[in-house]
Amino acid sequence: MSVPPVGAPDHGAPSALPPPGPVEPRSNLRDKADPAAIRARHRALFDAPLVRRLRPVAIVAILVGLTVLAVWRLDVSFARLGSGLVQIATILGQMFPPTPGSHLAVFLHALGETLAIALLGTLVGAVIAFPLGLLAAKNVIPNVFAHFTVRRGLDTIRGVDVLIWALIFINVVGLGPFAGILAIAASDIGSFGKLFSEAIENADRKPVEGVLSTGGSQLHAVRYGLVPQVIPVIASQVLYYFESNTRSATIIGIVGAGGIGLHLAEQIRVLEWGKVAFLVLMILVTVAIIDFASGKLRFAIIGRSAIAVD
Repeated sequence: MSVPPVGAPDHGAPSALPPPGPVEPRSNLRDKADPAAIRARHRALFDAPLVRRLRPVAIVAILVGLTVLAVWRLDVSFARLGSGLVQIATILGQMFPPTPGSHLAVFLHALGETLAIALLGTLVGAVIAFPLGLLAAKNVIPNVFAHFTVRRGLDTIRGVDVLIWALIFINVVGLGPFAGILAIAASDIGSFGKLFSEAIENADRKPVEGVLSTGGSQLHAVRYGLVPQVIPVIASQVLYYFESNTRSATIIGIVGAGGIGLHLAEQIRVLEWGKVAFLVLMILVTVAIIDFASGKLRFAIIGRSAIAVD
């Protein structure tokens, strides 16, 4: 049997290229390039009502008009903005070098107080929000009126900013860190309740059905089939909010709710820009450390959960 030489065409093997398709007539190609033919095939796009075609233009015109009206009514002055930028440059120059002066111990104590406010406020908010999240979840409370009422209540609480809560609790319990803890807890109850209820609703139904099939009650199904699934997610959310509440505790301290914000407002008031820069650097470094540590913890918690599921 003779072997064909290398490179010679093999007439017996099937061709790897597909057979050429039918050549489209030139008249069809001309129709595709003809504007009249395109308009005839897509009549709904070209013959749209005038109102629908002018709607985007009207929306843009309204937005531009509202912007111009807001600039005029709010007395926005670009001349003052230019002089303000010069003043900011002067302040930045006075911030160097950052120095605590003789108040380093006081500033460190205030920073620790800020962290304590953020931690306690976050924990109290999470503890109170967890049962509310269960009540707001549709797969736990099938009564539509019950979880609707709880959700609207959580929305109402979440709609009030933490700074407003701080002003309210300052008038209730007085100045100091206790008002800050209550303000952060009240603000977080609404947010945690919504996040916890969504995590519970997205949980897998099979473990719950498994507990019920063995004769367990609804309470057992929630305790052993539902809660273990959402605990890692809830822990991750609590850690994230602790990081965020560290910044919030600084802000509410300015209005008298304790922490380092009170000292920051005082140094700004007396124009001690070097100490202001030192306080800002303390806050930035602390938030960066908490961000790094909470990120590692969140990854470890979710990673362990994923490994256990696998």
